[in-house]
Amino acid sequence: MRRHGDDEVHEHDRGLSYDLPVLARRRMIRLLAGAGAGAAVGAGLAALAGCTAEGTSSSAADSAANCAGVPEETAGPYPGDGSNGVNVLKESGVVRSDITGSFGESAGSTAEGVPLTFTLTVVDAASGCGTPRKGAAVYVWHCDREGGYSLYTEGVADENYLRGVQETDERGRVTFTSVFPGCYTGRWPHIHFEVYGSLRDATGATAITNTSQLALPKDVCETVYATAGYERSVDNLGRLSLESDSVFRDGHDQQLATVRGSVEEGYNATLTIAV
Repeated sequence: MRRHGDDEVHEHDRGLSYDLPVLARRRMIRLLAGAGAGAAVGAGLAALAGCTAEGTSSSAADSAANCAGVPEETAGPYPGDGSNGVNVLKESGVVRSDITGSFGESAGSTAEGVPLTFTLTVVDAASGCGTPRKGAAVYVWHCDREGGYSLYTEGVADENYLRGVQETDERGRVTFTSVFPGCYTGRWPHIHFEVYGSLRDATGATAITNTSQLALPKDVCETVYATAGYERSVDNLGRLSLESDSVFRDGHDQQLATVRGSVEEGYNATLTIAV
């Protein structure tokens, strides 16, 4: 720590992480200097530096090993990406951040429910999750508060709301404005997503990099489902758990979103996905 008004520097004030290398260097110098081997001192210091570098590489390797890629999951029967009937990805207007309303020829209807904004951050798993995937694209879709999927479910088959695509920014992020999805029979509340290498790939519905799902926390779901419009979700959620869900029961550490907010002001969900 450098004192104000003088040039005195106390090495012992720099912390244990600084002290240990200093002591090691001093011990090495004393041992080798006793033999009068100046060249050996340099070699010893080089060896010490090599050990430090090796330790650093090991830490980086451990970091990379601890970076788990997001699990591959089913797109389900209602993807709307051309793999099961209709392909919404090739429609003008699908690239958008607010997915609450239908667009194009289906424009006019808006999904109702408790507001939900969710942000996905796409990172590179090969680099230890430290590098954002700028310029990738994410396609998301989920059910409405009654459990129906636009384009497929009777009553909303002519709608295309709660679907959209965005390109990741320099921090690897995409943010969508939506409504909180309901809970339908047999599935834990979730949001589907597909990651593409580029926006061009996404709107061309080609070269999917990853397909997975985001899970929503139980306590937030229970709070939301106590509000009007989500009555069907109450019993459905009561019969489920993350551990019994057909998708999340094999592990959901990389898929459970962090959610904050309230029914009155809306909720914000975040999840980092390594691909």
